[in-house]
Amino acid sequence: MSKRIISFADADKLVKARVPRSEIQMLVKYVEGLGHLGVVTTIDKAAGEVLFQATRDTWPDLRKAVEQMGLGIEFIEE
Repeated sequence: MSKRIISFADADKLVKARVPRSEIQMLVKYVEGLGHLGVVTTIDKAAGEVLFQATRDTWPDLRKAVEQMGLGIEFIEE
């Protein structure tokens, strides 16, 4: 049986997004609750810009969960 080796660099998925400033804290807490899917970091509080860090495998589930929150999130770079 051969093992498939995955480079950690190839597994990372970074996605930049914008969310209303008043919703940043709620988004961060929500994603913390889904910690197994990824992490969100605020990169520009005034502009409402955040960065999601996930894996290529977990990103689709995290994106779907975040979109269903109804926070008016706009994905800038994927």
